[in-house]
Amino acid sequence: PSKAKRVRTIFSSEQLARLEQEFARQQYLVGQERCLLASSLHLTEEQVKVWFQNRRIKWRKQSLEQQQAKLAKMGLGTPQRSLDSQSHHEEDKD
Repeated sequence: PSKAKRVRTIFSSEQLARLEQEFARQQYLVGQERCLLASSLHLTEEQVKVWFQNRRIKWRKQSLEQQQAKLAKMGLGTPQRSLDSQSHHEEDKD
């Protein structure tokens, strides 16, 4: 039997602003902090956990692109590494 497709969470602008604010403060949110944030935003802990996981991936991608742009400006082009080759085993960290 096929699994039911998970419904994509649509975050409000207020929720996103608060999530971004917390991410700027710390990139890993665990335990009681995640529970309190989820509760204050009327989200599940799982939704907050996944948002943080996805945001860290986006942050790493942006950081890599910025590093490559700096190197390109200096004329030191490097072969592009795939993000897929980097470790994405963060589930245990949350």
